[in-house]
Amino acid sequence: MTSPVKQDLLRKLPSVDKLLASSDVADWLQRHPRALVVQCLRDALEELRRHIANDTGGRCGARHVTEEYVLSEALRRLEARTRPHLRGAINATGILLHTGLGRSVWPERVVDSMVEELKGYVTLAVDRETGKRSDRDRRVEYILTELTGAEAATVVNNNAAATMLVLASLAAGRETIVSRGQLIEIGGAFRLPDVMAQSGSRLVEVGTTNRTHLADYAGAITEATAVILRVHPSNFRVVGFTSEVPLEDLAALAHARGLVLFDDLGAGALVDLARFGLPHEPTIQESIAAGADVVIASTDKLIGAGQGGIILGRASLIERIRQHPLARAFRADKACLMALERTLHLFRDPDCLAREHPLYRMLATPVEALEARARALAGAVGRSAPAARTEVLEGVGYLGSGSLPTEQLPTRLVAVAVEGFGAEELARRLRMDEACVFARIENDRVVLDVRTIRENELPAVADAVGRAAQ
Repeated sequence: MTSPVKQDLLRKLPSVDKLLASSDVADWLQRHPRALVVQCLRDALEELRRHIANDTGGRCGARHVTEEYVLSEALRRLEARTRPHLRGAINATGILLHTGLGRSVWPERVVDSMVEELKGYVTLAVDRETGKRSDRDRRVEYILTELTGAEAATVVNNNAAATMLVLASLAAGRETIVSRGQLIEIGGAFRLPDVMAQSGSRLVEVGTTNRTHLADYAGAITEATAVILRVHPSNFRVVGFTSEVPLEDLAALAHARGLVLFDDLGAGALVDLARFGLPHEPTIQESIAAGADVVIASTDKLIGAGQGGIILGRASLIERIRQHPLARAFRADKACLMALERTLHLFRDPDCLAREHPLYRMLATPVEALEARARALAGAVGRSAPAARTEVLEGVGYLGSGSLPTEQLPTRLVAVAVEGFGAEELARRLRMDEACVFARIENDRVVLDVRTIRENELPAVADAVGRAAQ
């Protein structure tokens, strides 16, 4: 493109003032700050100027210097800058508790009951009877103690915070005994020994990686010992020649020596997972009944509420934990507490839990229903994307997020392949689609696991494949 032609195109570009006078921009200004709209218009114009100036092949022509074209480019920028980054997604990975996708899905009943109330004030830290300020965790203590048999309970913002707070409150400057086989590392290279160091408690390791005996704990107790910590390995398994001490025996030893038995259950089972065809996972109720003085667990895994950590146990110890200065730094917010309380109500009725809690509903879905769902999805994909090749396959999914890491869940998959697209590119297009579909890749094909796709999401997934295949 010659310089005179470029200059002519540059002169024909509409001004920002002219664009601001358009009816389209007037509508934008009703919904977005003027400064942001102006910046998007300027950015669109500046990019077009650069394209014209750098064009050597005549690709930029008169069709690009129209008001309509500039407005379309500005709108694309405006939408990108105002679209929330934290948004809804469709989980087609088959990982039920997907950390990247927010772990558990909140029950619809819980969300619906919160929406209107969160638009106004809530009774977060006030006693309705007296009108005076109270501890916010008291709002959920009643249901936690009812379900678990614990004397008292409090809530913090995650389970790692619960670990640090318990140790800082009960073992700072003293020793905590832990089996070497339980010195776990959780996501993000967050290691238990590091958490313990920050709490001020000194770690005392006993036993070996695969076998620890009661005598190992007993032999490590000194006048400086304050706590025996048992960490349930919910995110890994050591199999073969292994041995660990039953919690009842640890409780008897701890109590005979005047120590606190602290049990970190991690995933936080409140029901026996065996009823869903999974191996039994130690429950919080069992830990309390076995004699643990303090028990902690996550609230966003097997409980299925928002991110948080619950601390349960003897009332005198929970009160010490409540009074520690770190308790304020780690406290949970109103949305977390509201979601937790209302989700816990579902655990009062096992049938209601399987029907209304998304996690347990997914676990309870039989393979026959998944087969029908997969075939329905494959048919819908075929109609939406005629160029796509689909196949219904048997497969396995996982609970995820450090819960039953070795257990596979039988499922059904819809494998999708499109001529001209590699699996990585097709998966990327699905993620970037307006439906925001996250799939997985197996044998160089995108596969959609229907166990984690809700029935009402099937049309959206099929439409997303249709757009991605274009």
